[in-house]
Amino acid sequence: MADEISVLIVDDSALMRNLIGKMIEATPGLQVAEKAMNGVFALQKIPRVNPDVICLDLEMPEMNGIEFLKERKNRAIDIPVIILSSVAEKGAAITIEALSLGACDFIQKPSGSISEDIHTVADHLTSLLIAYGGRYRKAKGKKVLPPEEYIKKTGPEQGKKTAISTTFGLFGGPVAKTEPAPSPAQIRRPGKTEIIAIGISTGGPDALRVVFADLAPDLTQPILVVQHMPAGFTLEFAKSLDRICPLKVKEGEEGDILTPGWAYIAPGNKHIEVERKGGSALLHLSDDPPVNGHRPSADVLFASVAMAYTNHVLGVIMTGMGRDGAQQLGTIYKEGGITLGQDEKTAIVYGMPRVAWELGHVMEQVSLQQMGRRICDIAKTER
Repeated sequence: MADEISVLIVDDSALMRNLIGKMIEATPGLQVAEKAMNGVFALQKIPRVNPDVICLDLEMPEMNGIEFLKERKNRAIDIPVIILSSVAEKGAAITIEALSLGACDFIQKPSGSISEDIHTVADHLTSLLIAYGGRYRKAKGKKVLPPEEYIKKTGPEQGKKTAISTTFGLFGGPVAKTEPAPSPAQIRRPGKTEIIAIGISTGGPDALRVVFADLAPDLTQPILVVQHMPAGFTLEFAKSLDRICPLKVKEGEEGDILTPGWAYIAPGNKHIEVERKGGSALLHLSDDPPVNGHRPSADVLFASVAMAYTNHVLGVIMTGMGRDGAQQLGTIYKEGGITLGQDEKTAIVYGMPRVAWELGHVMEQVSLQQMGRRICDIAKTER
């Protein structure tokens, strides 16, 4: 089908290429453009098959994934790349390096380099391929299928179907209501910002690089971030942000005292909350059950800062699938805090910010390119 999103699969294992190919071909709206056993063959095939998105392994002979990404950058190839790779402690640093070289997102292979149970991540993988590949097609002026055509069967026994694009707001399509619901009543007027909380998911690594690089070096409020990311990756991700941000960035740890001019990234698989004690604010991590399918959850963070700081919070919700953070951003709003949402045009997936906007919980929609500066402007305003 001419309007389908075409995927180039790059993996040195013939078994993996076959299994990933079957998952893609079984997903309406996706098709396999070609397969390659390493980066060298991938680069040779790109001009011929012109894929919309690339599914890339990192550990391959002759030219591995990192080397491929470097050469992709040298050749100014802008086709989006999703990393699908096995994970080790060393692998986390390599994966974050891949993201810094331009890869869009990543998924762990569930059981090593050759994962015969790769089907367990099929929904996540194909959703990302549709999100990034569809957005790329649209940016290039190519046709995309109508949103209702992107339907995924989540299991042959149930025959259950989910309209991926309309649920997640893919391709910047017209999914938002013209007007949001009436905003909730505020208990008090906004006060001076004392803390900044950000919730973000799909598309987040790239988006946070843009925002953090644009923050003012004299920003004094501590920043807490929930980025949906597996355990083992957030430490390296925080280090990568620290290298480009004028503020200090670290992975949050139990008992951290929130310090002016520092940003704290929620560790993978841990909720992050705040407790004010005396004149200090402490960070707490928890293993409580996932919320909205996530741990860490933006809703947990937003509820915590709203309770601890009432009308002195700046809450920000950005690109991501689903609705995590949308409900409790409303609690920040009700308590008198200020709320921002990333706009539809610049969000890779206008899901989380769309739901928050439709609930009336977003005071102002801001583009990715303006978000860092807008955060600083609000934080520095005396109220």
